[in-house]
Amino acid sequence: MQYDQFVGQVHARGRFASDGEAVRAIHATLETLGERLYGGEAENLAAQLPPELGHYLREAVTGQSFDLDEFFRRVSMREGVDLPEAVFHARVVMEVLKEAVSPGLLDKVLDQLPAEYDSLFAGSRGKMPQ
Repeated sequence: MQYDQFVGQVHARGRFASDGEAVRAIHATLETLGERLYGGEAENLAAQLPPELGHYLREAVTGQSFDLDEFFRRVSMREGVDLPEAVFHARVVMEVLKEAVSPGLLDKVLDQLPAEYDSLFAGSRGKMPQ
């Protein structure tokens, strides 16, 4: 998937006002995911994304262990939005990410994460939580 297509999908599904807002959500989510991964998986994931997006994974300090609530708090802080909005945006980004990378790589990423992270990859379901 190309950069414009990835950003466009996140923009549309997340109902962002601008591409800039969509990119901010992508950046916050991918950098936080990169922090949670270890053993080169952030780099492997980055290699399957457009370079403009892959660097968000590469700039993360990898190998950190934190739960899903902390994941969402970090996304919220980086993106500068409230927690429910950050949760929705992160799920939108992951929904598009799942379509952009190979299933085998996604399985390796999911293998590194506790089961509670499954809901992160479940998709946005088209609406922001209240």
